[in-house]
Formats: sequence, C-alpha cells, structure tokens
Amino acid sequence: MGLPAKRRTTTSKKQRASHFALKKVALATCEKCGAKTTPHQACKKCGTYKGKTIENVAKRTARLVRSHKGSGKASK
Repeated sequence: MGLPAKRRTTTSKKQRASHFALKKVALATCEKCGAKTTPHQACKKCGTYKGKTIENVAKRTARLVRSHKGSGKASK
C-alpha cells in the first residue's frame, strides 16, 4: 500500500476542504399563500405548485395524525 511522500500542510488541507462549507438554502415564496418554500416543489402549507393545487393538505395532515396516533409521537 502506498504511503504519502510528504506531510499535507494545514494550508493545503484547508484549501482542499474549502468547498465543504454549508451553502444557504434557496427559498422561493408561494404565489398563493406567500409562505417560504424550496424552489420547484409544491408548497407544504397550501399544496400548490405553479398556481395549481397539486396536493390535498387536509388529507395529508389527517394521514399524518393517523400514522402518529399509534406510535405515541403525536403532541398533546
């Protein structure tokens, strides 16, 4: 197995890892309700995307409550 010929300096290590930093999350505003959402995804608050209703939010929340009811994770 090969071994490094020279020790990697602190500066060279930091330069190599400089792109590992966290990036800010890009957010867009929903056209219907004005909530902050991630771009190119349906709004989690109202369920619309590009002005069309994609997801039934009431149905989704009912399903979430039903699934957490048996596991004891629901907040009281």
